[in-house]
Amino acid sequence: MKPELLALLTAIAWGVGGFFEKKGLHLGNLSPQMGITIRTAVALIILAAVSFPEWKTIPQAGPKALLMMVIGGGVVAGSVGMLCYYMAIKGAPLTRVMPIAFTSPLFGALMGILFNGEPLTFKTVAGMLLTVAGIVVLTIG
Repeated sequence: MKPELLALLTAIAWGVGGFFEKKGLHLGNLSPQMGITIRTAVALIILAAVSFPEWKTIPQAGPKALLMMVIGGGVVAGSVGMLCYYMAIKGAPLTRVMPIAFTSPLFGALMGILFNGEPLTFKTVAGMLLTVAGIVVLTIG
């Protein structure tokens, strides 16, 4: 499957998932911490089953790669990011939270440009500026 289609499916899953997560938090009067715990527990079970054939690759990855996954995925994105996201959707409408929360591609692109030597092209700059402009339009009072 093409990466662009997978990225679109990611956006759809996260957008639809955010809708149900917000509903669940409010219907159950759950704290954001409890919401993210439920989400993570369910995801862990599903992902453990799906990834089982690949578990043998963990020792081959090496400590540096695993440390990056733990810090980047487990601590920064998986814990800090998700806790902030859940607190945001609990306290504000999705129409205000989602456009801001999903500026993450901008930060990812900047990290790639600054630290991974990815090219900064006119198209990249134009796309980033248009994304920011769209977010501003969607979120201003």
